[in-house]
Amino acid sequence: MKRTLLFTAALLCFGAGLNAQDTEDAVQYNQYGVKVDIDPLLTEAQDGILVFRSKDSGYKLWLDNRVQSDAAVFFGESDYADKIGNGVSIRRARFAVKTQVAKDWNGEIDMDMANGVFELKDAIIRYDGIKNMQIQAGNFKEFFSIQRNNSSRYLQFMERPMIAQALAPSRHLGVNVNWYKNSLWLSGGMFFQTIDNLETRTFVEDANKDFGAGAGRSYTGKIVYMPGWDKTDWGMHIALAGSYRTPKADDEAVATTGVPSVRFSTRSSNSINRKKYIDTDEIKNVDHDLLYTAEYAGYWKGLRWEAVYMADDNYVIDAAKPSHLWGWYAQAGWLLFGGRQRYDAAGAKFTRPSRGQKWGDLELCARYEFIDFNGLQSGPAGAAEAYAAGLNYYINDHVKFMINYQYNNQDRYCNGKGNKLYCGLDETGKATKDFTKVAAPAGKGGVDYSMVSFRMEIDF
Repeated sequence: MKRTLLFTAALLCFGAGLNAQDTEDAVQYNQYGVKVDIDPLLTEAQDGILVFRSKDSGYKLWLDNRVQSDAAVFFGESDYADKIGNGVSIRRARFAVKTQVAKDWNGEIDMDMANGVFELKDAIIRYDGIKNMQIQAGNFKEFFSIQRNNSSRYLQFMERPMIAQALAPSRHLGVNVNWYKNSLWLSGGMFFQTIDNLETRTFVEDANKDFGAGAGRSYTGKIVYMPGWDKTDWGMHIALAGSYRTPKADDEAVATTGVPSVRFSTRSSNSINRKKYIDTDEIKNVDHDLLYTAEYAGYWKGLRWEAVYMADDNYVIDAAKPSHLWGWYAQAGWLLFGGRQRYDAAGAKFTRPSRGQKWGDLELCARYEFIDFNGLQSGPAGAAEAYAAGLNYYINDHVKFMINYQYNNQDRYCNGKGNKLYCGLDETGKATKDFTKVAAPAGKGGVDYSMVSFRMEIDF
């Protein structure tokens, strides 16, 4: 038996050597019968990310995954308000495969399976063969808002501000060109409908089939000036962006009625409370929207800050003037134990900070935000402000804990889509969903509440 095992081991070793030689010298064919070149790969963990790469051809493939598990409790809401339920969720369960298939060609597919619901995120083809330029097509984030373009891994708070959630465009199918050199970064692109899940795809198909509606389009551009782009201790981000947008076929009203429509809404900077107090409902007969923003951000050693104004002018066909929806926020964070904030000049956004201690680092954050959708011509859709404080614990390059406290102050017009949420008391002291019946004085009404939320995150 012992001799048999030794003989078998010798055969395996000989076979392995023969196969390696065959791999080097023999002609190889793929599953389609086409002769292919063989390029041995190196396997590495680059900062904990699994990477396969070749020595010579420029081929590279790596995984980019993320899990964020959230919990939140809500308290202090007005007695007349709709009950807010505490909860837990998997905020993100991302699986992404990224590749460089040749020297100047890159691809990416990124999907989310949070809470068992599939959603396509990025599906990108990119060409980097022109110096200082990136040309990409597919489904990806429009280069408009620094909050949107910052990866969710590197946000200072668990959720983006209300105005960014409501107005800043996220992922859409399109084509875009970025150019950057030293302190200047430029971007321009044309975009169509979003591609994320079965519902929006069904809307697009129904709009096309039943009403002959096109996909809709957007033209989005951004310019960023980056003083200190080559510095490690400090830098600034000063940006302007604009977008001309026509109604998209992925809108439910377009799919069901054929009427060009848009809708803007937001939750109060959290994802577990599913109520959208600020909601324009469907704005019908829209010709186009003009969306614009101004950004000032920067970092100095462990300090990072960001202040943004964002607005949308909504033009309805035959309307005397456009609706004006707007808001702003300011936030900052400080790494308490010697860590350094970092900025990606090639992407015009923030990236992972460094930690100041072996055990990690703590980041103390604060934010104020304001949103006003009462300039809607068909009737006010609500205004609100929020005060937030957060503490982030960066344990290592892959694990992060976050805790946020936030107080939300909303006016009487924050009663949701179709006036379905309570917003105050009428003259008899009874709860009402009709803001016109909220008793005087004018300051009364609106749902105010506090929340504490917690996140555990791992990136790998």
